Amino acid sequence: MRLPLFLLFALLSAPVALAHESWLQPQSYRVGSGDAIIADIRVGENFKGIALSYFPAQVSRLSMISGETETDLTPRLGDKPAIQTVAPKRGLVTLVHVTAGNFLTYSEWQKFLNFVSHKDFPGLPQAHLDRGLPQTKFRESYTRHVKSLIAVGSGTGMDRQIGLRAEIVALANPYLPFSGDLPVQVFFEGQPRPNAQVEVFEMAPDGAVEVSLTRTDADGVAQIPVKTGYAYLLDAVVLLDTGNDDVKAGPVWESHWAALTFQIPAQ
Repeated sequence: MRLPLFLLFALLSAPVALAHESWLQPQSYRVGSGDAIIADIRVGENFKGIALSYFPAQVSRLSMISGETETDLTPRLGDKPAIQTVAPKRGLVTLVHVTAGNFLTYSEWQKFLNFVSHKDFPGLPQAHLDRGLPQTKFRESYTRHVKSLIAVGSGTGMDRQIGLRAEIVALANPYLPFSGDLPVQVFFEGQPRPNAQVEVFEMAPDGAVEVSLTRTDADGVAQIPVKTGYAYLLDAVVLLDTGNDDVKAGPVWESHWAALTFQIPAQ
Protein backbone atom coordinates (compact mmCIF):
# COMPACT_ATOMS: atom_id res chain seq x y z
CA MET A 1 0.00 0.00 0.00
CA ARG A 2 1.36 3.45 -0.98
CA LEU A 3 1.12 6.17 1.66
CA PRO A 4 0.05 9.73 0.79
CA LEU A 5 3.09 11.89 0.13
CA PHE A 6 2.53 14.23 3.10
CA LEU A 7 2.18 11.29 5.50
CA LEU A 8 5.25 9.56 4.10
CA PHE A 9 7.28 12.73 4.55
CA ALA A 10 6.14 13.10 8.15
CA LEU A 11 6.99 9.50 9.00
CA LEU A 12 10.44 9.78 7.47
CA SER A 13 11.39 13.17 8.84
CA ALA A 14 10.52 12.80 12.50
CA PRO A 15 12.64 9.72 13.37
CA VAL A 16 15.73 11.11 11.62
CA ALA A 17 15.64 14.27 13.70
CA LEU A 18 15.29 12.41 17.00
CA ALA A 19 17.59 9.43 16.43
CA HIS A 20 21.21 9.28 17.54
CA GLU A 21 22.68 7.14 14.77
CA SER A 22 21.92 6.30 11.16
CA TRP A 23 23.40 3.32 9.35
CA LEU A 24 23.01 0.88 6.48
CA GLN A 25 22.07 -2.64 7.53
CA PRO A 26 22.29 -5.31 4.81
CA GLN A 27 20.15 -8.40 5.07
CA SER A 28 23.36 -10.31 4.35
CA TYR A 29 26.93 -9.03 4.51
CA ARG A 30 28.10 -11.83 2.16
CA VAL A 31 26.42 -12.60 -1.17
CA GLY A 32 27.29 -14.31 -4.43
CA SER A 33 27.91 -12.58 -7.74
CA GLY A 34 24.55 -11.77 -9.33
CA ASP A 35 22.66 -12.28 -6.07
CA ALA A 36 20.45 -9.59 -4.56
CA ILE A 37 21.98 -6.96 -2.28
CA ILE A 38 19.23 -5.76 0.03
CA ALA A 39 19.84 -3.20 2.77
CA ASP A 40 17.82 -0.94 5.03
CA ILE A 41 18.54 2.66 5.89
CA ARG A 42 18.07 2.60 9.64
CA VAL A 43 17.90 5.19 12.40
CA GLY A 44 17.90 4.56 16.12
CA GLU A 45 20.10 3.91 19.10
CA ASN A 46 22.51 1.18 20.10
CA PHE A 47 22.44 -0.53 16.66
CA LYS A 48 18.67 -1.01 16.92
CA GLY A 49 16.15 1.13 15.12
CA ILE A 50 13.53 1.51 12.44
CA ALA A 51 14.00 1.00 8.71
CA LEU A 52 13.18 4.04 6.56
CA SER A 53 11.42 4.02 3.23
CA TYR A 54 13.24 5.72 0.38
CA PHE A 55 12.42 9.39 0.03
CA PRO A 56 14.61 11.18 -2.54
CA ALA A 57 14.37 14.62 -0.93
CA GLN A 58 16.18 13.18 2.10
CA VAL A 59 19.12 11.80 0.08
CA SER A 60 22.04 13.54 -1.61
CA ARG A 61 24.02 10.41 -2.52
CA LEU A 62 23.00 6.76 -2.72
CA SER A 63 25.31 4.43 -4.60
CA MET A 64 27.21 1.15 -4.81
CA ILE A 65 30.97 1.08 -5.33
CA SER A 66 32.73 -1.96 -6.77
CA GLY A 67 36.41 -1.51 -7.50
CA GLU A 68 36.76 1.82 -9.29
CA THR A 69 33.15 1.86 -10.49
CA GLU A 70 30.43 3.75 -8.65
CA THR A 71 26.81 3.10 -9.65
CA ASP A 72 24.02 5.42 -8.57
CA LEU A 73 21.10 3.62 -6.96
CA THR A 74 17.62 4.87 -7.87
CA PRO A 75 14.93 3.25 -5.74
CA ARG A 76 11.28 4.11 -6.22
CA LEU A 77 9.62 6.53 -3.84
CA GLY A 78 8.58 4.62 -0.74
CA ASP A 79 10.72 1.54 -1.36
CA LYS A 80 11.56 -0.39 1.81
CA PRO A 81 14.12 -1.85 2.04
CA ALA A 82 15.50 1.29 0.43
CA ILE A 83 18.38 -0.54 -1.28
CA GLN A 84 17.50 -3.44 -3.56
CA THR A 85 20.08 -4.09 -6.24
CA VAL A 86 22.14 -6.85 -7.85
CA ALA A 87 25.63 -7.78 -6.73
CA PRO A 88 28.37 -7.10 -9.30
CA LYS A 89 31.40 -9.28 -9.90
CA ARG A 90 33.27 -10.74 -6.97
CA GLY A 91 34.98 -8.32 -4.64
CA LEU A 92 34.44 -5.86 -1.82
CA VAL A 93 31.38 -3.69 -2.38
CA THR A 94 30.67 -0.41 -0.59
CA LEU A 95 27.14 0.87 -0.19
CA VAL A 96 27.00 4.65 0.28
CA HIS A 97 24.24 6.80 1.74
CA VAL A 98 24.58 10.55 2.37
CA THR A 99 21.59 12.48 3.62
CA ALA A 100 20.48 15.90 2.51
CA GLY A 101 20.85 18.58 5.18
CA ASN A 102 18.41 18.30 8.07
CA PHE A 103 17.71 20.60 11.00
CA LEU A 104 17.07 20.07 14.68
CA THR A 105 15.78 22.69 17.13
CA TYR A 106 16.85 22.35 20.75
CA SER A 107 13.92 23.04 23.03
CA GLU A 108 15.87 22.07 26.17
CA TRP A 109 19.42 23.04 27.15
CA GLN A 110 19.94 19.66 28.83
CA LYS A 111 19.46 17.85 25.52
CA PHE A 112 22.32 19.85 24.02
CA LEU A 113 24.47 19.17 27.09
CA ASN A 114 23.73 15.45 26.83
CA PHE A 115 24.60 15.38 23.14
CA VAL A 116 27.93 17.19 23.39
CA SER A 117 28.88 15.09 26.42
CA HIS A 118 27.97 11.82 24.66
CA LYS A 119 29.89 12.76 21.51
CA ASP A 120 32.87 14.15 23.47
CA PHE A 121 32.85 17.90 22.88
CA PRO A 122 33.37 19.10 26.46
CA GLY A 123 34.17 22.73 25.64
CA LEU A 124 31.16 23.41 23.44
CA PRO A 125 28.57 24.37 26.10
CA GLN A 126 30.81 27.21 27.28
CA ALA A 127 31.67 28.15 23.70
CA HIS A 128 27.93 28.31 23.01
CA LEU A 129 27.37 30.68 25.92
CA ASP A 130 30.44 32.76 25.03
CA ARG A 131 28.84 33.41 21.63
CA GLY A 132 25.86 34.93 23.40
CA LEU A 133 23.54 32.20 22.17
CA PRO A 134 20.35 31.24 24.02
CA GLN A 135 19.93 27.92 25.80
CA THR A 136 16.75 27.04 23.92
CA LYS A 137 15.25 27.54 20.46
CA PHE A 138 18.53 27.33 18.59
CA ARG A 139 19.12 25.06 15.62
CA GLU A 140 21.70 22.52 14.50
CA SER A 141 22.03 21.25 10.94
CA TYR A 142 23.17 17.67 10.55
CA THR A 143 24.26 15.38 7.75
CA ARG A 144 24.85 11.61 7.78
CA HIS A 145 27.73 10.09 5.80
CA VAL A 146 27.18 6.34 5.84
CA LYS A 147 29.02 3.35 4.36
CA SER A 148 28.52 -0.40 4.54
CA LEU A 149 31.01 -3.05 3.40
CA ILE A 150 29.67 -6.20 1.74
CA ALA A 151 31.63 -9.18 0.44
CA VAL A 152 30.62 -10.52 -2.97
CA GLY A 153 32.10 -13.99 -3.26
CA SER A 154 35.48 -13.90 -1.51
CA GLY A 155 35.16 -10.13 -1.00
CA THR A 156 38.68 -9.39 -2.22
CA GLY A 157 39.58 -5.71 -2.19
CA MET A 158 40.14 -2.80 0.17
CA ASP A 159 38.02 0.00 1.53
CA ARG A 160 39.17 3.50 0.54
CA GLN A 161 38.27 7.15 0.82
CA ILE A 162 35.35 7.95 -1.45
CA GLY A 163 35.03 11.69 -0.98
CA LEU A 164 32.60 11.87 1.93
CA ARG A 165 32.98 15.01 4.02
CA ALA A 166 33.07 12.83 7.15
CA GLU A 167 34.27 9.28 6.61
CA ILE A 168 35.51 6.11 8.31
CA VAL A 169 37.78 3.85 6.25
CA ALA A 170 38.62 0.25 7.17
CA LEU A 171 42.38 -0.25 6.77
CA ALA A 172 41.98 -4.04 6.67
CA ASN A 173 39.37 -6.05 4.82
CA PRO A 174 37.02 -7.52 7.46
CA TYR A 175 36.09 -10.41 5.15
CA LEU A 176 39.66 -11.61 4.59
CA PRO A 177 42.07 -13.01 7.18
CA PHE A 178 43.88 -10.43 9.30
CA SER A 179 45.52 -10.57 12.69
CA GLY A 180 44.64 -8.64 15.83
CA ASP A 181 42.22 -5.74 15.93
CA LEU A 182 40.67 -4.16 12.84
CA PRO A 183 42.33 -0.78 12.13
CA VAL A 184 40.15 2.06 10.82
CA GLN A 185 40.98 5.65 9.94
CA VAL A 186 38.66 8.60 10.57
CA PHE A 187 38.62 11.56 8.18
CA PHE A 188 36.99 14.96 7.91
CA GLU A 189 37.24 16.92 4.66
CA GLY A 190 39.82 14.43 3.44
CA GLN A 191 42.16 14.86 6.41
CA PRO A 192 42.75 12.38 9.25
CA ARG A 193 41.11 13.27 12.57
CA PRO A 194 43.54 12.79 15.47
CA ASN A 195 42.21 12.12 18.98
CA ALA A 196 38.65 11.64 17.71
CA GLN A 197 36.11 9.57 19.60
CA VAL A 198 34.81 6.46 17.82
CA GLU A 199 31.73 4.77 19.21
CA VAL A 200 31.67 1.02 18.58
CA PHE A 201 28.41 -0.94 18.46
CA GLU A 202 28.98 -4.70 18.45
CA MET A 203 26.04 -6.97 17.59
CA ALA A 204 26.27 -10.65 18.50
CA PRO A 205 24.68 -13.34 16.32
CA ASP A 206 21.73 -13.46 18.76
CA GLY A 207 21.16 -9.70 18.35
CA ALA A 208 22.61 -8.60 21.69
CA VAL A 209 24.51 -5.31 21.40
CA GLU A 210 27.51 -4.07 23.37
CA VAL A 211 28.68 -0.45 23.13
CA SER A 212 32.21 0.82 23.73
CA LEU A 213 34.31 3.89 23.02
CA THR A 214 37.79 4.25 21.61
CA ARG A 215 39.92 7.08 20.22
CA THR A 216 42.05 7.68 17.17
CA ASP A 217 45.79 8.24 17.39
CA ALA A 218 47.77 11.12 15.92
CA ASP A 219 47.16 9.74 12.42
CA GLY A 220 43.41 9.37 12.89
CA VAL A 221 43.69 5.59 13.27
CA ALA A 222 41.73 3.55 15.81
CA GLN A 223 42.06 -0.15 16.59
CA ILE A 224 38.70 -1.95 16.83
CA PRO A 225 38.59 -5.26 18.74
CA VAL A 226 36.39 -7.62 16.73
CA LYS A 227 34.92 -11.13 17.04
CA THR A 228 34.04 -13.67 14.39
CA GLY A 229 30.36 -13.82 13.51
CA TYR A 230 29.63 -10.36 14.92
CA ALA A 231 28.40 -7.26 13.05
CA TYR A 232 29.74 -3.78 13.78
CA LEU A 233 28.58 -0.19 13.51
CA LEU A 234 31.24 2.50 13.96
CA ASP A 235 30.21 6.10 14.52
CA ALA A 236 32.27 9.31 14.63
CA VAL A 237 30.81 12.83 14.81
CA VAL A 238 32.15 16.29 14.00
CA LEU A 239 30.39 19.33 15.50
CA LEU A 240 31.22 22.75 14.09
CA ASP A 241 30.38 26.40 14.70
CA THR A 242 28.47 27.62 11.63
CA GLY A 243 29.76 31.18 12.11
CA ASN A 244 26.19 32.38 12.52
CA ASP A 245 25.30 33.88 15.91
CA ASP A 246 21.77 34.95 14.98
CA VAL A 247 19.42 32.11 15.86
CA LYS A 248 16.72 33.61 13.65
CA ALA A 249 19.01 33.55 10.61
CA GLY A 250 19.75 29.82 10.65
CA PRO A 251 21.58 27.00 12.44
CA VAL A 252 24.31 27.97 14.89
CA TRP A 253 25.91 24.49 14.92
CA GLU A 254 26.41 21.85 12.25
CA SER A 255 27.19 18.18 12.81
CA HIS A 256 28.54 15.58 10.40
CA TRP A 257 28.08 11.93 11.32
CA ALA A 258 30.32 9.27 9.79
CA ALA A 259 29.20 5.65 10.08
CA LEU A 260 30.55 2.32 8.84
CA THR A 261 28.96 -1.13 9.09
CA PHE A 262 30.51 -4.52 8.37
CA GLN A 263 30.59 -8.07 9.69
CA ILE A 264 33.40 -10.39 10.70
CA PRO A 265 32.64 -13.77 9.07
CA ALA A 266 32.16 -16.80 11.27
CA GLN A 267 35.00 -19.28 10.92
